[in-house]
Amino acid sequence: MNRTRALTGAVLVAGVLGAVTSAAPQAPQAPAGRGQAPAATPRSVAPTDFTGNWVSVITEDWRFRMVAPPVGDVGSVPVSNEGRMTTQSFDPARDVAAGEQCKAYGAAGIMRMPTRLRISWENDTTLKVETDAGTQVRLFQFGNVPAPAGGPQWQGHSVARWETMAEGQGQPGGGGGRGGAPALSGALRVVTTNLRPAYLQRNGVPYSSRTVLTESFDVVSDNADRWLILTTAVTDPVNLAQPYTTTTHFKKEPDGSKWSPRPCEVSQPIRGRG
Repeated sequence: MNRTRALTGAVLVAGVLGAVTSAAPQAPQAPAGRGQAPAATPRSVAPTDFTGNWVSVITEDWRFRMVAPPVGDVGSVPVSNEGRMTTQSFDPARDVAAGEQCKAYGAAGIMRMPTRLRISWENDTTLKVETDAGTQVRLFQFGNVPAPAGGPQWQGHSVARWETMAEGQGQPGGGGGRGGAPALSGALRVVTTNLRPAYLQRNGVPYSSRTVLTESFDVVSDNADRWLILTTAVTDPVNLAQPYTTTTHFKKEPDGSKWSPRPCEVSQPIRGRG
């Protein structure tokens, strides 16, 4: 599919904010009021519009994403020995008894679920991503925002920033290298920590509280269609032998008429090899 990047006018936010706030040392500070330009915010300098309704389009890994695969079937996930043992001991009834039906809906797994997204600005520095699967809410906060009190959460603590065009082209700023998160392209970079232990797949493939989730979001056009492209790298020194990288696609919908919130559910793995 011939997709054209929609990174028109990509912005280096730090530079924009610096240009807005800098002033000559000898010049007096102008009082706030009529005629003064409003301060730049992450929302006002956004190089790409991610807001609206999106639906996941699942064309790969169907049997791992649409259903719960057999216990022990890790697919392409590079599990460590510890991760493999934990996967083989998966018991859905145990999760139900513990009230942990949302373990497959945590931040490192939810975007691979069959779901719709509803993206909006909660305020000028926080981008909100809602999923109708499991009724989860992710908050992407721009700036140096400390993690909230209360311990790890299913959706963790997500810090966002706009990428420069150089980073989007795979230049400095992307990490990379064996054993580290790979360089990712896109207009929006999000790093999530403070995660509650949960699942990468609905058959119990685990990730731990030490997981770091790095995501890169981009919007591209294909004729009249708009696509949200999400590249994800999951790094977990406990359950993964190396970073687990995926690319996930969402198609823009005209409105929210198909939005269908539903609670977290524990899926029974299909019968098969274990």
